[in-house]
Amino acid sequence: MTDLVNRAMNRVVEVSRYVHERGLTHGSTGNLSVRLGDEIVVTPTGKSLRTLEVVDLAIIGLNGEARSSAKASKEAVLHAAVFRARPGATAVIHTHSRFSTAVSCLRDIDESDALPPLTAYYAMRVGKLPVVPYFPPGDPELAVRAGLVAEGSHAMLLRNHGPLVAGRDLDHALDVLEELEQTAELSLLLEGRRTSPLEPDAARRLHPTDN
Repeated sequence: MTDLVNRAMNRVVEVSRYVHERGLTHGSTGNLSVRLGDEIVVTPTGKSLRTLEVVDLAIIGLNGEARSSAKASKEAVLHAAVFRARPGATAVIHTHSRFSTAVSCLRDIDESDALPPLTAYYAMRVGKLPVVPYFPPGDPELAVRAGLVAEGSHAMLLRNHGPLVAGRDLDHALDVLEELEQTAELSLLLEGRRTSPLEPDAARRLHPTDN
């Protein structure tokens, strides 16, 4: 194992545990990945991110094919599709975080952009939040649809499932994920009350341009 791969795997474990400790996912849900050239280091199936070890991590190719004996998450093909759609991304995080998932279950959300830009930081870090239609976890069609959405957005909601974000690296992806979750909570707290989101021109000026 090269030093680069070893460092990447240790960082995946570190961020995975942080995601679980922060309550951004629960049980054995959620998955993370890092791209290293034409290979993807991804969390395994059926294991809590809280107890993840380096030895548990799997390696797949950019088309989703297994390249290690460890069994990758059933949603690894979803990660691979997003990486293929976003060549500049080197990290993907998908969780079942409470408030973002709640928004993904709402009937009347705008599926082209599910949350309003309530804060400048949301506009800067997330920008636009399209919704991917529902398909069961691990369904190849979910990966296809997410890949298409990823061509135009680094953050998305999977309908009745949860958020997925891609980033320049794991720190960037985590930053986007936490901002998304914070804004989802604010949106739900303010539901039924008149809000004052950023004006479209102001939001556009803050929209992320390097994702």
